[in-house]
Amino acid sequence: MMKLYTAATPNGYKASVALEEMGFDYDVEKIDLTGGAQKQEWFLEINPNGRIPALVHDDFPIFESGAIMLYLARLSGKFYGADPKSQSRVEQWLMFQMGGIGPMMGQANVFYRYFPEKIQPAIDRYQNEGRRLFEVLERQLSRTEYLAGDYSIADMANWCWVRTHKWSGISIDGLPNLQRWLEAIMARPAVQKGITVPEDMRARIRDDDEDSAKKFAEQARKIVVTGKPA
Repeated sequence: MMKLYTAATPNGYKASVALEEMGFDYDVEKIDLTGGAQKQEWFLEINPNGRIPALVHDDFPIFESGAIMLYLARLSGKFYGADPKSQSRVEQWLMFQMGGIGPMMGQANVFYRYFPEKIQPAIDRYQNEGRRLFEVLERQLSRTEYLAGDYSIADMANWCWVRTHKWSGISIDGLPNLQRWLEAIMARPAVQKGITVPEDMRARIRDDDEDSAKKFAEQARKIVVTGKPA
C-alpha cells in the first residue's frame, strides 16, 4: 500500500507523475499548505522537514521529491536505466533539477510573484540564472531526445518545473529543443493525469486571467514570505 501526501506544486507533481508513469496503485491525501497541515506533528513524523510531497509505502516513510522518484524507479525497474552508467546519467540530470532548476525557479517565483516589494536586482538574478539553466537543457536536448537518452525520472522532474516558466517570468523563446521536449512530455497520458493530483492548477491559474494569478499569488505570499500558514 502506498499513500502520497501532496499539494499542487512542481515538487508535488514530480511524485504523482512518477507514480502514474510507473503504474503504482496509491492513495492520496491533499495537504492544506495554507492551513499549516505540513507543520503538524503527525506529518513531521513522516517528513521532518515539514514539506510536501511525502510517500508512505508499507509503513516506510520517504520524504524529498527526488528521493521519492528514485525509490519508485528502483522499486519498479522503470525510467531509471539498466546499468550503473545509464543510471548515473539519470541521476546527474535529476540532481541538476534539484540543485539548479528547482531552487532558481523557486527564488524567481518568490521575488517576481510573492515578495511584497519588487527588488529588481533579485528578480533579474534568478530569472537570468533560470534562463541560463534552460539553455543548458536546450544544449543537451539538441543532442538527445530526452535528457539522459531514454525517457526517465530526470525528464519528469525537470519538466514539472520548466513547464511553469511563465509563472517564474522566464522565457523559453529561442529554445526549440526545450519546447519540443515540453510538448512531447505533456502528450503522455500518465503525465496528464499526474498533474491533476491532488488538483490541476491550470483550473485555478489561467494564462489569460490576470486576476486569478494575482489572487493565487496573494494567498501564497503569506506562506512564502512569513513561513507561516495564511
